[in-house]
This record gives sequence, C-alpha cells and structure tokens, in this order.
Amino acid sequence: MRMTLTEIYSAEVAAGRLRADPAQLALLPGLEELRLWLEANATRKVGLFAGLFAKPVTPPKGLYLWGGVGRGKSMLMDLFFANLAIIQKRRVHFHAFMQEIHHAMHEARKGGVDDAIAPVAEAISRDIRLLAFDEMQITDITDAMIVGRLFEKLLAAGVVIVTTSNRPPEDLYKDGLSRALFLPFIAMLRERLEVLEIASPNDYRQHRLTGAQVYFQPAGKAKDAINAIWRDLTGGAAGEPLRLPVNGRETILPRFANGIGRASFWELCAKPLGPADFLAIASAVRVLILEDIPQLSASNYNEAKRFVTLIDALYEAKTKLICSAADEPERLYIEGSGSFEFERTASRLREMQAADWGQ
Repeated sequence: MRMTLTEIYSAEVAAGRLRADPAQLALLPGLEELRLWLEANATRKVGLFAGLFAKPVTPPKGLYLWGGVGRGKSMLMDLFFANLAIIQKRRVHFHAFMQEIHHAMHEARKGGVDDAIAPVAEAISRDIRLLAFDEMQITDITDAMIVGRLFEKLLAAGVVIVTTSNRPPEDLYKDGLSRALFLPFIAMLRERLEVLEIASPNDYRQHRLTGAQVYFQPAGKAKDAINAIWRDLTGGAAGEPLRLPVNGRETILPRFANGIGRASFWELCAKPLGPADFLAIASAVRVLILEDIPQLSASNYNEAKRFVTLIDALYEAKTKLICSAADEPERLYIEGSGSFEFERTASRLREMQAADWGQ
C-alpha cells in the first residue's frame, strides 16, 4: 500500500533528512487530501473546458501556504509535488511564471486579440491540472494588474493552485500603486484557496547555515564546497534562470532554486547592471551564492564598483551571502582608485560571515 504524505515525511525524519516539526506535520493531511483528489480526477473534464455534454467536475480549493523565511514551505510543496502521481502538473517560481505570461501575452497581441489574457489562460488550462507556485510576491504594477484576471480564468477552468509566500494575502502588493484595484484578487484568494500559515518558530534554512563557513578563499579550491552547499540548500535541484522585471527590462540571475540564487562575479558585475537590478536580486532570493570574486584594482574598476553596489543591496536586504573569492575581504582591493571606499565593503563582507547575521 502506498504511503501517505505524513508517512513519507515521517520516513524522511527517521532517516535524518528532515527534522520533525509540528507546524509542518499539521499541514500534511490537507495536502494529502488534495493529492488524492487530483490523482482521482486527473483525466476528467473540469471547469470551463469540460465540453458540451460532459458534466464538469468541481475541483477543491487550492492552498496558499505562508510563513516566515526558512519555515519549510518550499520543502512541503516539493514533498507534495514529487509524490503526486499525475503528469498534468507544473511547479514554477512565481517570478519566472509571470515573465512567461508577459511573453505569451505579447505573442497573443500580435494576433490582434482584444483580450490577451484569455488565450494564455486557455493554453495553460489545456495541459495543466495543478499549478504550484513558489514564493508568490507582487511588487510590480503590471503584474498586479494581470494576476487577478489570470487567476480568475485559471480557477474557472478547473486549475488547482498551490502557492507559497512569505506573507499573508492581505500583505501582497502592500502600499503598491493603485492597490485598491488589487483588493478583489486578495478576496478571490481567500475564497478559492485555503490560506494556511506555517507557524513554526524554526528557521531551518538559517539553521543549516548557522556556524557554517560562508566565505571561501582562494576561489579555485572552493568549487566542491560551494556545490555541496548548493545541493544542501536546494535539495539537489539543477536550478533555472530567474528573470526579474526591472524598469521595463529584464535582469537575469543565471541559476535559481528553492529561494537560492547562484551566479559568478562576472555574470553579475561585468554586465551593465545598477542599483535597481541588484535590489531586485536581493529581494528575490534568500541566499545568494556568488562565485569567483577576483582580485580588484583599477584594471577592473567598473566591475569593482558594481560589486560594491551588489554587496550594499544584499546587506540592506539582509540576504545571506555565500561566496568564493581570490583573497580575504580586506585584501581584495588594496590599491588603486576606489580602494579606500572599499574598506566599508570589506567590513560588510566580514560582518555577513557571522553565524547570526541576517536573523
């Protein structure tokens, strides 16, 4: 007989891969109920696209899991998703999904449609029964105006939505421009999704890093250690590019999984990125792994300036930084224009290595 999600979770605890947490355990029966329904109805017609003669099936409510950073939201979603035996499912980071929607709407408009959201929602609904979003957060006015109508059409078509967020629905797009237009979407989330808080006092992501080495030098000898940290924090995910909207364009973080970003120094600091780009990255990730920081000097002055701006953004956002570098912070930039100003950056790099930093 197949194990329930609670039994699978308990087996992971017994194997030492998870720590038992009552707040997480309390959510597993609801996920199990949704899992069983989806498996029993994966091939049945649902919602708007049930067909002329077929009797549509009414899907259950989806789930909106929210709680503080590191409480296990993504882990629970992964456990649910990995053990859901249907093929009509997709798990995607919310930022990446919205970028796909913008692109699909742009293509739809080329065909002269009046409502670009309708064909996009229909295309998704044809192939997907479950959409699992990680880290729902809405900070962009364009996304705020699109997401309500998109979700309305997806839910009407019978798509079940499970999402995680660091905040309750009422705090989405908080203090955003024209937020009153966004309030009906919040009401729809409350009506169509079961809103559940993971009220655990433990920050497991922080626990995994507390006391661990986070600054490696020289960089050339750190690849294995960095890879091990990535596997631990992401559960072995390969990662995929994260595309972030910034002032009408895209900033791309090369690898992203489970709230963890990864890039080389050159992938971020050798490109014409500015404070807005680095602030977007710092807001989108909980941990940034930055590899191969070189020796800095007048010869790479522009790259060094961008690196200073990146560290400032990470520092202000309290984003955890794991990095490999050519030398200790104080010896990265010891001569040339900008070396004096770099002393603050070196100090911040040193402070960010503390076990309790960012808590």
